[in-house]
Amino acid sequence: MHRVSFLCILLLLPACGEKAKTTASAPAKTEVIAHEAELLKLTLTPQAVQRLGIATVKVGEGRAATMRETSGEIVVPNGAGGVPTGSLSNLAQIGTAQAAADGEVARTRAQARLAHIAFDRATQLVAEEAGSVRARDEAAAALATAQAQANVAIEQRRLLGPSVSTLGLQSSLWVRVSVSGTDVADVARSSSALVRALGATDAGISARPVQAPPSANAAAGTVDLYYAIDNRRHDWRVGQRVAVQLPIGRMQQGLAVPASAILRDIYGGEWVYAQTEPNHYVRQRVEIASTGADGAIISRGLEPGMRIVTTGAMELFGTEFGVAH
Repeated sequence: MHRVSFLCILLLLPACGEKAKTTASAPAKTEVIAHEAELLKLTLTPQAVQRLGIATVKVGEGRAATMRETSGEIVVPNGAGGVPTGSLSNLAQIGTAQAAADGEVARTRAQARLAHIAFDRATQLVAEEAGSVRARDEAAAALATAQAQANVAIEQRRLLGPSVSTLGLQSSLWVRVSVSGTDVADVARSSSALVRALGATDAGISARPVQAPPSANAAAGTVDLYYAIDNRRHDWRVGQRVAVQLPIGRMQQGLAVPASAILRDIYGGEWVYAQTEPNHYVRQRVEIASTGADGAIISRGLEPGMRIVTTGAMELFGTEFGVAH
């Protein structure tokens, strides 16, 4: 009996040695420290920290303009005072109207050219004393009428906006944001808004405010605000719904953190990774009071002087949950 036990111990010793060797060479290990969403304490080796490019920053006081989250729709900029074209527009009807307007522009321009030829001929005949002054004056009046009709046709076509076939090729698009009539006064109309695709985790792109023809929805009690975004890379589509952060005139005080430090889980929770000691990191829930293009103001969850991860936060998130990045 003692001989069998001794043999079992000898057989288990190599396996224990391999396990210890594997644990010692692991670049990261996890340690349970709480129960909220199974929080783990991450411990990285210096080599893993260097490979992931982990960078931290000390949390300090800051202030930022208050932003209000809402939604918007990508629309086509108006031509010369017309209403911007969006997804709810009947594109077939607009295309038909544009074709008719193009034909009218061509017809009135042709009439203006004929009237100009007639006027030149009448002027030449008067100069050669072979025509009457009255005929020249009538030709001048006909030319002015034809030019006025051509100008009206051109303006009507401009009101219909760019061709339907080129809606997705515009270098600049507008974002239409419907704001409650009671909240319009709170929006800082001279400041830029932030626009991002629905579900995107980045801060978004800046959108400058533009003046557009007044539009509103009386039944819903909303007023439309418009912002212009750059579309030279054709990242946006007409009718696309987007998330918009509208600037509010008030300033928010709190702890400032870079936008790259903030992580969002599938439930919408917001987190940062705090460095508790060298090479040790803990995921910590935060509450964001305001966000901007450069960072966010934290109202709860952090203390002044704490160090949080800026570069490499997503890699730590993947390390904690076993997802490769």
